[in-house]
Amino acid sequence: MLFPRQGGKGAQRLLLFVLLLAAWKTGSGQVHYSVLEEAKHGTFVGRIAQDLGLELAELVPRLFRAVSKGHGDLLEVNLQNGILFVNSRIDREELCGLNLECSIHLEVIVDRPLQVFHVEVEVKDINDNPPVFRGKEQRLFIPESRLVDSHFPIEGAADADIGANALLTYTLSPSDYFSLDVQASHELSKSLSLELRKSLDREETPELRLLLTATDGGKPELQGTVQLLITVLDVNDNAPLFAQAVYRVHLLETTANGTLVTTINASDADEGVNGEIVFSFGSDVPLNIQKNFKIDSSSGEIRLIGRLDYEETKSYEIHVKAVDKGSPPMSNHCKVLVKVLDVNDNAPQLAVTSLSLPVREDTPISTVIAFVSVSDRDSGVNGQVTCSLMPHTPFKLVSTFKNYYSLVLDSALDRESVSHYTLVVTVIVDRPLQVFHVEVEVKDINDNQPVFPMAVKKLFIYESRLPGSRIPLEGASDADIGVNSLLTYSLNSNDYFTLDIKRNDKDIKSLGLVLKKLLNREETPEHHLIITAVDGGKPELTGTTQLKITILDVNDNAPEFERTVYKVSLFENAPNGTIAVIVNASDLDEGVNKDIVYSFTTDMSSDTLSKFHLDPVSGSIIVKGNIDFEETKLYEIQVEATDKGNPPMAGHCTVLVEILDTNDNVPELVIKSLSLPVLEDAPLGTVIALVSVSDHDSGVNGQVACSLTPQGACGPAKPALVCSSAVGSWSCSQQRRQRVCSGEGAPKADLMAFSPSLPPGPIEGNREDHLDLDVDLSAKVSKVFENPLKNVGNFILPSVYHHLGNNLFESILFILLRIVFQKKKRERELTWGRDKEREKQNSKQAPHCQCEPNMGLEPTNYEIMTVLKSRVGCSIH
Repeated sequence: MLFPRQGGKGAQRLLLFVLLLAAWKTGSGQVHYSVLEEAKHGTFVGRIAQDLGLELAELVPRLFRAVSKGHGDLLEVNLQNGILFVNSRIDREELCGLNLECSIHLEVIVDRPLQVFHVEVEVKDINDNPPVFRGKEQRLFIPESRLVDSHFPIEGAADADIGANALLTYTLSPSDYFSLDVQASHELSKSLSLELRKSLDREETPELRLLLTATDGGKPELQGTVQLLITVLDVNDNAPLFAQAVYRVHLLETTANGTLVTTINASDADEGVNGEIVFSFGSDVPLNIQKNFKIDSSSGEIRLIGRLDYEETKSYEIHVKAVDKGSPPMSNHCKVLVKVLDVNDNAPQLAVTSLSLPVREDTPISTVIAFVSVSDRDSGVNGQVTCSLMPHTPFKLVSTFKNYYSLVLDSALDRESVSHYTLVVTVIVDRPLQVFHVEVEVKDINDNQPVFPMAVKKLFIYESRLPGSRIPLEGASDADIGVNSLLTYSLNSNDYFTLDIKRNDKDIKSLGLVLKKLLNREETPEHHLIITAVDGGKPELTGTTQLKITILDVNDNAPEFERTVYKVSLFENAPNGTIAVIVNASDLDEGVNKDIVYSFTTDMSSDTLSKFHLDPVSGSIIVKGNIDFEETKLYEIQVEATDKGNPPMAGHCTVLVEILDTNDNVPELVIKSLSLPVLEDAPLGTVIALVSVSDHDSGVNGQVACSLTPQGACGPAKPALVCSSAVGSWSCSQQRRQRVCSGEGAPKADLMAFSPSLPPGPIEGNREDHLDLDVDLSAKVSKVFENPLKNVGNFILPSVYHHLGNNLFESILFILLRIVFQKKKRERELTWGRDKEREKQNSKQAPHCQCEPNMGLEPTNYEIMTVLKSRVGCSIH
């Protein structure tokens, strides 16, 4: 290609640009090699210079260098022949652990022009690690009572190699009693257990020794062995049984300490201490499990005590042992597979290398200015990063390999227009994450109004909150900066709250409501306030939030009865279940604070409690005992209404129950005095007997009058004359039958019975038989109701007293009078004719009686006096 002479300088620049562009395009490739681990020093890896298209002669002048991050000097390049060789021992297990992929990344850089190459050297595994058991001997305690086909877990071996080199097979030395059972899983290591093929007999074989051999799949094969010492037990024949053989748990790597990982459940069919289980990790549990997890020996809870890091360990296989407290103890095992889930907890790291500064303003477009590399320790999508530059800059990022970028000039530079650029590199993972920041001043405008977290904020405040209390609030935020984000707050006018604004050392405002005076839910159950935030921009912008304050109830109101005193009337003998009254109370509180329970006060008399029952819910006072007016005429009941608040409050009322009398008591008649025998010449007006009549009822129900009922007469009629006393005057019967005498005043309790002078009747047969005296003072007593004078003729004595008169009074009086008359028998025979003539004369005259009231007697008693007004000449009934 020919170039004109006058354009020589421009041609040189164009040629330099083309070379740089070619160099940049060449540097974007990648070379891949592989090498076996444990290769000796000097082992050939690859002809790196030739594969990268570099001449051997230019390696030194162009400052050829190969850098491996974190892997030291494992590989080296001979600058004389351009060969990559092993410089020091490479241990794949030490380098990559159990990861299936293991490689060493080399970054090859040459200058003049600047180029970067990426070389991947895969480290291949060799079978250099034999299977290893954690101990030389495993002890098993198996009761002789275990059934055939029972399984007994044993621990397998571990192989530090990977792939086929780590595939283990197990063999067991010949045994009549046990065979080896191997369970494989694509997620877990092989689970080994001994399967019992023949019943054990401790007396015959108390102990067994077996050899377990593990062989890996490498070439040549490597082996590891462990001695199994089996002790046959005679007691405690049930081992703990886990609910699951494998527990699978997924934990985020950010899980906090103390978090419950899982709970291991095991049961033991034995009883007593043989059934008590103690949980523990296996004796050979790795150190990293002991540092990160702990198990509660009683409950089986496994908790996190360390820090999880997905980038360090992706899963944990925990062997848990359950041992009972029998003698000897029995045990069982299970596995807990804890898979650690990756979270985006590692910030990308950005590195800028080979930065060519200063950049000439005549630098051609597409010139590489610097190399940018980004790394993220997270995995999967969390570790996938992309880089971008803030727009409106004359630069761009071009991806060269994975997380490697070149900073390339994208448009012409003009120093006179812009002398300095501030570049902002943003790394995007699953969300924007700024990891490399060169400050760019941006002049802010007030285009964002203050915004509260919620348009309506609900607050709940107890009405017992004291004045001066402060209720914290969330303030508003403003996306602007500087003066445009300086906020001032105001609260609408109200009687209960003020707005309190505090600033801390960082000039951050803290909002709060301050209570000005006591709240009262019963008066105002809700308050609605508006807080306004105003920023400092021009023009200013505002934002508001509404506070909806609900006042919560406290038990500050005692129940109140509709009346403080209830007055009710109740007839005595009211049947049980009768509702005397229903008291009602109300409570201004709400919820359980207004639920009311009724009860009698604690100082209530036992008599009242035996007569009445109070329903605690309805407030009904119900009769439950016998109500007797004569016992109690008025009950004063103290009722208490208690709410269910905490503490409870109570109200009181008084219930006055007036008992109304009913006619439920019969009169009672008692002989108070009896003067017998009666002489036949006893003067008229002689008192023979005093009888008391009483009635427990009150008022008209307790007013009584008495009368004597005749039981015959002397001769044909056997008349008897009875007078009833009354205050004021007396009246007597003039017939040969009994009548009740009443006066104009209220009846007294005094009754007098007289024996009038009547002629004796004719005597047939033996005359002496007819001279016997029969007296019947049977009385009939009735009650006086509304008008005692109207009902005076209706007094009826109960049959009880009638029986008493017939059996007691009549008998006594009859015997005494009979004796008296027998002594006078002969005298009466001699004077019979004379007496008969006298009686005939008296029969022609109206009978006469004279009664005087006994004003000195108790008005509460009725007294009956029998007065002889003439000589007795016949039998008296």
